[in-house]
Amino acid sequence: MGPPRAIPVLDARDTPHPAAFACRALPGETAELIRAAERHYSRVAVRLGDGVSRRWLARNSTPYAREVEAVAAAVARPGARLLNTSFEWGCTTGARATPDGAMEMLRVLDWDLDGLGRNLCVIRQAGPAGEWWNIGWPGFVGCITGLAPGRFAAAINQPPLPETALGRLARRGKLRGPAMLADWAAQRPLTWRTEAPPPSHLLRQVMETAPDYGAALALLRDSPIAAPALFILAGTRAAEGAVIERTRDDARLRPAAPAVVAANHWDAMPLRGAPRWRDSAAREARLLADFVVEPPVLNPLTRVVARMEPATGHLALEGHERHGLAARLEAGPLP
Repeated sequence: MGPPRAIPVLDARDTPHPAAFACRALPGETAELIRAAERHYSRVAVRLGDGVSRRWLARNSTPYAREVEAVAAAVARPGARLLNTSFEWGCTTGARATPDGAMEMLRVLDWDLDGLGRNLCVIRQAGPAGEWWNIGWPGFVGCITGLAPGRFAAAINQPPLPETALGRLARRGKLRGPAMLADWAAQRPLTWRTEAPPPSHLLRQVMETAPDYGAALALLRDSPIAAPALFILAGTRAAEGAVIERTRDDARLRPAAPAVVAANHWDAMPLRGAPRWRDSAAREARLLADFVVEPPVLNPLTRVVARMEPATGHLALEGHERHGLAARLEAGPLP
């Protein structure tokens, strides 16, 4: 692997559809991500999933449905809608107080999809509450990692799947793939029936509209969502940090005291669940112990490592692929 690529920063503050703007600004990167999805899922599965996602978004309450269609038009091939409704990553994310009385967030995202680290970008976006930075990929409409300088940083982790009897049976036979498929299929009908927005769309709304940490916390805790999620939030002051464990109709808060970390299992929610990713408890414990990105937090499927300081607007961002560091950005407050 060659030297790390410089992660591009795109200014989409004055555009109506930032995700589509990013597709047009980064056509090569966009095409590579679609090809990666076709290799991973197959072209047939991508086409079928795109059709199902289009029908679901058409009746969903998300305010970003038109932007997803703008992305689909810019891409001009199946895949844009499917990738905008995909929730298959694993994560280890924490928030902690710093010695100077502020907060920082350390976010590590794992996904078995090549190209995500190499084609990472930062999109400068704006909403009623001010500017914020969407850390993701061209064509991705929602937000799974965001920094609003002077307000807060936030991220989404995947929660555990509801554990089914068939999934438990497959796990006893050490059939991890079939177990996850059985658990995933069991919870999909509830997601398809709801009209609540996807968690990544809710987080984008929060980044655009919440003026401060308290408002962001209330929205992430109380707003309807289409699927369970783990939200991690860090404000500008030492007391402003929490993990918000969410189902569709319930919430549990774990405040930073002075640190808090989430991986891909429930800690406070009184539910059984099957973590979606490997070593969930070990990853959480490792990050909480010293807040550094080392194995098992860092692993061959790590694609994004972001360290964010909301009070100063400082962002240290890395994109990883299977063979190591692929892209990098170090940025302070942007003009």
